[in-house]
Amino acid sequence: MTAPLPDLLIEPVVRAALAEDLGRAGDVTAMACIEADAQLSVAFAARKPGVAAGVACARLALAALDPGARFETLVADGQPLAAGTVLARAQGNARAILSAERTGLNLLGRLCGVATLTRAYVDVVEGTGARIVDTRKTTPGLRHLEKYAVRCGGGVNHRFGLDDAILIKDNHIAACGGVAEAVRRARAFAGHLMKVEVEVDGLDQLEDALRHGPDVVMLDNFSLDDLRTAVAAAKGRATLEASGGVNLETVRAIAETGVDVISVGALTHSAAALDIGLDAV
Repeated sequence: MTAPLPDLLIEPVVRAALAEDLGRAGDVTAMACIEADAQLSVAFAARKPGVAAGVACARLALAALDPGARFETLVADGQPLAAGTVLARAQGNARAILSAERTGLNLLGRLCGVATLTRAYVDVVEGTGARIVDTRKTTPGLRHLEKYAVRCGGGVNHRFGLDDAILIKDNHIAACGGVAEAVRRARAFAGHLMKVEVEVDGLDQLEDALRHGPDVVMLDNFSLDDLRTAVAAAKGRATLEASGGVNLETVRAIAETGVDVISVGALTHSAAALDIGLDAV
């Protein structure tokens, strides 16, 4: 089971999305067509198979417009969905439900899509010992939700931002004169709880990096042969992360080289939203 996010972290995103949709005058269609005190019962159902994530977004969208609405979650985040699975049922003010519908579905479908794609990658590398991790290639404003969805799909989170780990990339290396010097400076700067990772783009840089004790080395766009050579050369001195152009067709072979983690930007930047519908019942 994936530990749920506190509502406190989800509510600002939901409220901002509702405000964007309601605009300056509110839902004029609902006000024009539906009596103010009309009630409605609805079900949120998956129209395609996938993995649940973000049901709380739908709950909080409705609660923001109808605090008295009843919402019953039927499927926990992280659980598999068959086509037709009902994730939740709700009953409340009809205007509020229909006004919150698109915001709730947009967020729910997006997060289910990320979780579903992540689960596909995790399943492909099962048994290799490699872990699938995400990146910072996230939708602006949705990072904490999308990274939560990655966890729901069985993946692992990379750093959340620029402030929680040191990741030395090629441009940092160019700016300070080389891999060894960059890692040396990072080690001198980092506190005892901060990890230091360095990206290398060839085997010639790997030994320079390892001599200065990074916690993680990112092997960027390495061939399979070079990945295997890097694993043998590192001899467990650092966690090895494979990165660059990973897809569902290539990830198994990458995992079988013996790397520890595989970072996949596609988990968040290319996940298609899962089709979730809201139907009156």
